[in-house]
Amino acid sequence: MVLSILPSHADRFRLHPVGPRLAPIFCFALLTASCALASFALACATPFAAFAVLAAAMLPLRPALLVVTGAWLVNQTIGFGVLHYPVDGSTVAWGLVIGVAALLATVVSSAVLRTLPQGRTPLMLAITLVAAYATYELVLLAAMPALGGEGAFTAAIVARIGLTSAAWLAGLVAACEIIRLIDPFGRAIRNA
Repeated sequence: MVLSILPSHADRFRLHPVGPRLAPIFCFALLTASCALASFALACATPFAAFAVLAAAMLPLRPALLVVTGAWLVNQTIGFGVLHYPVDGSTVAWGLVIGVAALLATVVSSAVLRTLPQGRTPLMLAITLVAAYATYELVLLAAMPALGGEGAFTAAIVARIGLTSAAWLAGLVAACEIIRLIDPFGRAIRNA
């Protein structure tokens, strides 16, 4: 009998901080807490591409989309409820476009991770982040003619947000690895 140290679902997922049964709730808690922190710290520069990659790396597509939607709802609630974004057509429309962009980035992340070979996870996550961020920014760029905001699409701003997304993804992956090493839920639950 051959024993494998990898979970049985390793062919579909790249990150395993907790067992498969706990992964959706763990991912949801991690991303909503991260989104709340990012929303207060960065306001409208929340790293949704990084969130999309992490969700796609931990979960099947449908739960990943639900988790990213939850993070987006946290962002919008903080923006409109706490940071007092103006409640006008343009701001609400941009909020919806950001949500669509985050969901499309999640779909792209999931597709990219399915096509990449196993192993060398940091490289695979970096490639996936590039694809997710490009998707995210292209959706925002496509909405710009109708909604305005040309000043937010300078090379410096897009590069800065891209680097911020990379830093957030690295931090989220590090948090996942720390949780995996600490193993707060025990091996029995992890393998369930």
